[in-house]
Amino acid sequence: MKTHFSDEPLRCHTLDMLRDVQDEKGYISDDDIMRIASALHISKVELEGVASFYHFFHRKPAGKYRIYLNNSILAEFRGFREVLRAFEKTTGAPLNGTDPTGTFGLYETPCIGLCDQEPSALINFHPFTRLTSAKVAQIVEGLRAGVGVELLANTVEDSIRYTPEKERCILLREFVPEQALQHLTQLTPKAVLHCIKESGLAGRGGAFFPTGVKWELCAQQPAEQRYIVCNADEGEPGTFKDRVLIHRFAELLVEGMIVAGYAVGASRGIIYLRAEYRWLLPRLKAAIETYECRGWLGTDAPTLEPFHFDIKVQLGAGSYVCGEETALLESLEGKRGEPRTKTFFPTEQGFLGKPTVINNVETLCAAARIMELGYETFSALGTPATKGTKLISIAGDCQRPGIFEVEWGMTVAELLELCEANDPYYIQVSGPSGQCISAWDSHRRLAGEDLLCGGAFMVFDQSRDILQILRNFAAFFKHESCGMCTPCRAGNFIFSRKLEKIARGLGSLQDITDMQQWGQIMKHTSRCGLGMTAPNPLLYALERFPEYFEGKLDSTRTGFNRGFDLESALEDYREAVQHQFHSR
Repeated sequence: MKTHFSDEPLRCHTLDMLRDVQDEKGYISDDDIMRIASALHISKVELEGVASFYHFFHRKPAGKYRIYLNNSILAEFRGFREVLRAFEKTTGAPLNGTDPTGTFGLYETPCIGLCDQEPSALINFHPFTRLTSAKVAQIVEGLRAGVGVELLANTVEDSIRYTPEKERCILLREFVPEQALQHLTQLTPKAVLHCIKESGLAGRGGAFFPTGVKWELCAQQPAEQRYIVCNADEGEPGTFKDRVLIHRFAELLVEGMIVAGYAVGASRGIIYLRAEYRWLLPRLKAAIETYECRGWLGTDAPTLEPFHFDIKVQLGAGSYVCGEETALLESLEGKRGEPRTKTFFPTEQGFLGKPTVINNVETLCAAARIMELGYETFSALGTPATKGTKLISIAGDCQRPGIFEVEWGMTVAELLELCEANDPYYIQVSGPSGQCISAWDSHRRLAGEDLLCGGAFMVFDQSRDILQILRNFAAFFKHESCGMCTPCRAGNFIFSRKLEKIARGLGSLQDITDMQQWGQIMKHTSRCGLGMTAPNPLLYALERFPEYFEGKLDSTRTGFNRGFDLESALEDYREAVQHQFHSR
């Protein structure tokens, strides 16, 4: 498997060079920055800007064993605090610091894609799940005794809980190698494009842009070099479907990239794998090497028209915003993962300025299945406007957390029954950047005609505090904002402070109004999707649970003149919220 393409700029090696030093020494020193910057022919300041952007690069000693404990809301409700205290006690390391001997470093980190098996952590990027105080003591004792981290790590469960009946199952059915690729020996690239367009496949990353249209736009660009980029930077809290696909169906993903490369005339493919999934890297490498041995990669493939395709894997370094496609491209080029100004679409000017298709793991796997089964099979499933099936990651207050492949058109009630939800009350759809619904929305259908879901359901029962959920989401967005644009940078900070104020019983209607106004500013003026969607949890919660927020406000702190009619204002607030949401 290629680690780099021979003709790509040296700057594209930046993350790997920094990571090599980090792995060897446990941190990146000033001397390392000077040396690497000199090798890359960039300034020390510019390289420091890159190193400081990513969560998993440390500029000070971070410990021989670096422990990253997931602090998502699902972890909070499963014992995060107790596990954190156990790590602090057994290692002697304070949170976000190291123990006196430099053996252990202890850090919080956002969702690591193990939401169905919380509390969870990464130790030197090996996964540990369903942690308890007792397990922590055993792990730390083993590490002190010199037992290898990989020997102590868990075997991560795939947790596939439901698939449709065999003839209606698409993604999680039995995989037979090369069944999809054999069709490329008989079809032209244009014919493959036709199959993908006719299938009705839309991107499975959340935007739901028609996949065939995206591929066609790239294929039409006048360029000698085109790229296929797989976005495996699955960082949305509550989402872990791509983790399961890579773990169980890495070969299917490789076949999907080959299909895409042939269809658009690309010769290079890149899998951008989030650092949190580093433990899956050997699985991907083995899959790629398998197809190199079979003649589909690294040489002229046995396709109807001449085709040569290579795939490499690029590891990220910890940044949620790199899930945004242009930020991902910046990261691939060895820069800070900051979203680009939207002058060109990636299909016009993407990686290194060349036409680039960016799809997520599920989309590419679905494309391979469409070639295997025929586009008619795929398009016959789902609803008139939303074709096929969808993988949903479900976690939280349910008896069967895990992966569910469902046909578009299933109701929320049916899905909650399948996962055996416990008294569902507050349900976060598509992660924090999506929307919340209540148990009263259970009649709604998963489809473009009603309720689209990018891939996650977080289920919370009546015992969970909505403010705790929202404060966790706000802290996540505040931490993950790249800080480039003021609406996102300031808005997420304001949300955090306002929600804290309300949680302390000091909130007023003016605080609600301020957050609504800031939410609209962020949605309309932020530079990228992170800022545009960060207000969603709060705004949707205000709409779905007005009585809850009424009960949290301090009537003596309305922010208005004396004599203010609180009941009337609350009614105005409810009407304003309803109008706001119906007019969007």
